[in-house]
Amino acid sequence: MNPVIHFEMPYQDAARVADFYSAAFGWQTQALGPAMNNYVVANTCETADGRPTQPGTINGGFFEKTPDSPAQQPSVVIAVDNMQAAIAKVTSAGGTVLGEPMNIPGIGTYVSFLDTEGNRVAMLQALPPA
Repeated sequence: MNPVIHFEMPYQDAARVADFYSAAFGWQTQALGPAMNNYVVANTCETADGRPTQPGTINGGFFEKTPDSPAQQPSVVIAVDNMQAAIAKVTSAGGTVLGEPMNIPGIGTYVSFLDTEGNRVAMLQALPPA
């Protein structure tokens, strides 16, 4: 099986979303800046080397809403071992891949898709541990 390893939610104001989740839930956030498309990482639990240390928990992040991107809604990220094989399975099962896979420096290869119900979901083929 391929586990859910990350969540994503859109934002309109990076500082406001970071402040909200910090105040409401104690999450620690880090704004990654323009080089990483203004992504804001959210640690929801104790983390070591960027990964949760508590079984059953995941971290996530927030992406900036833009007028030209499709399906800007909360979603989950699913781990895959082989991105091209996973894309083929998603397409064969009736899903629609949104754009081309992109490389995230130090993380791996990522792509979003719509499932058969119109939900935006994403896949990540992580880089091997260093």
